[in-house]
Amino acid sequence: MTQMTTVKLDILSDPICPWCYIGKTHLDKALAEVPDHPFVIEWHPFQLNPDMPREGMDRREYLERKFGGKDGAVKAYAPVVEHAEKAGLTINFEAMLRTPNTLDAHRLIHWAGIEGKQTEAVDALFQAYFVDAKDIGDPAVLTDIAREAGLDADATARLLDGDSDVDTIRDRDAHSRQMGVSSVPTFIVANQHAVPGAQPPELWKQVIEDLLQQLKAAEAE
Repeated sequence: MTQMTTVKLDILSDPICPWCYIGKTHLDKALAEVPDHPFVIEWHPFQLNPDMPREGMDRREYLERKFGGKDGAVKAYAPVVEHAEKAGLTINFEAMLRTPNTLDAHRLIHWAGIEGKQTEAVDALFQAYFVDAKDIGDPAVLTDIAREAGLDADATARLLDGDSDVDTIRDRDAHSRQMGVSSVPTFIVANQHAVPGAQPPELWKQVIEDLLQQLKAAEAE
């Protein structure tokens, strides 16, 4: 009988969620420091703003509406800026003009998963939105991101022009909410343990160490 040597790590995330960007950066640091980690990673859709118009909206208007004015928005984002800097990230908030609907971005991540390029797509989306301040609700931008991630850009453009997998993404998002997920990032280890939030690399290294010990013990049985 073959013992399990890998552990599934499911990540619920949204490409416009700064905590998801920070959380992935922390996780990546831990994975780089423990390269023999057992994780097999899959990304899952969760829209922070499922009711956002498909064309998105002005970012300032969105933030002030969500947080009750300019002061509320500044206060809400202060810890984001602080934690991003600690993680070595520079988020280009000043250049962001629109808050996009991320349904199509999640479709792109889904299609990238079929091609085995999910992480590349997620990285490219975070880079495009948080660093380059691009509108990742724009099909042309998403087509460029697909190309950067190693996907067929022409095929992606055709898919984006239709409704392929729209219902799939919405159903998966709704299922996560029904299961009790209310914020992202949420990491689910081995289909059992939920780890919410942008946890520090030290926590992930401890989780990996514990998992490796469990796998080693199982092999010895």
